[in-house]
Amino acid sequence: MTGTGPDRAVLAPPHPDLAPWGTDPYANALRNGHGPLFLRRTDGWLLPLDVERWCAGADAADLSALRRCEGPVLDIGCGPGRLVAALAARGHRALGIDVSEAAVERTLRLGGSALRRSVFEPLPGEGRWGTVLLVDGNVGIGGDPCHLLRRTAELLAPGGLLIAETAPQDIDERVRVQLDDGRSCGSDPAPADPFPWARLGTSALLGYARPHGLRTVDQWEADGRSFVSLRRARSVRTTSQTPDTANSAAVISSQFPRNTSGDSPLAGS
Repeated sequence: MTGTGPDRAVLAPPHPDLAPWGTDPYANALRNGHGPLFLRRTDGWLLPLDVERWCAGADAADLSALRRCEGPVLDIGCGPGRLVAALAARGHRALGIDVSEAAVERTLRLGGSALRRSVFEPLPGEGRWGTVLLVDGNVGIGGDPCHLLRRTAELLAPGGLLIAETAPQDIDERVRVQLDDGRSCGSDPAPADPFPWARLGTSALLGYARPHGLRTVDQWEADGRSFVSLRRARSVRTTSQTPDTANSAAVISSQFPRNTSGDSPLAGS
C-alpha cells in the first residue's frame, strides 16, 4: 500500500529498465538472505551477485566508504539496507532508494529509512544531498553511465560527494543481462527479457563523471573492492527546479522516520 504522510514510504512504478529488480528472483534472494543469484549476459556469461554480503552487516570495506560520507546521505540501489542502517547508527541522516519492495521492507526492518523509487524518478532533496552512494555494482544501473552520473550530479549539493564502487578490472562494458537464480529450466517460467547494465573500472567511471562537474577526491581499495570518491563542483549549473523539485528539497528531513526503533515508513502498510 502507498502511504500518504511524511513518514510513509512512497511506492512508485520502477523505471522500465529497472523493473527486473522488482521481480521474484531478486526479492526471494533478499528475503532468504542468500543466493544463488547471477546476472546472465546474453552470451551466457554469468556474474555472481554477492547476496550474502549484501544481507549481512556493513563490513570493513563498506566502513571505509561510510567514514568518508558528509552530510545527509542518499544510497542509490540500497538493496537490503546494510549501509543505510550502518549510517544511521553512526548518526548520519541516510535514505535508501530501491525499486524492489523486498529491499525497502528489509531496510526498514533494520531501522533504516527507504523509499521504493528509481533514481530516474523525482526524489526528495534533489540538489541538497551531501553524499550519494553507488556501491555493490550500482554504477551499472540503467546501462548508461553518462545518464546515471548526470542524474547523480543533479542530486548532489554543490560541493557534495559521490562515493562509488568500481569493478577491480580496467573495464568499460555495456551489456544486456537477465537475473538468473539457476532455476529457469524445465517447466519453470521463461526468463524475463534482458535489460541494460554496465560494468565500469575506475578510469572509465572518472571519464564519464568529468563532464558532469565531478572531480576525483580519492581512490582506494579495501578487501579486494575498489572505490572512488568524487566531489561535485560548486559552480555546476543544474536544470531549473520545478515546483515539485523545490518542494522535495524543502522536505528532505521529513523522509526520515521520527522513531527509527518502531515508527517505520511502511508500518501498517
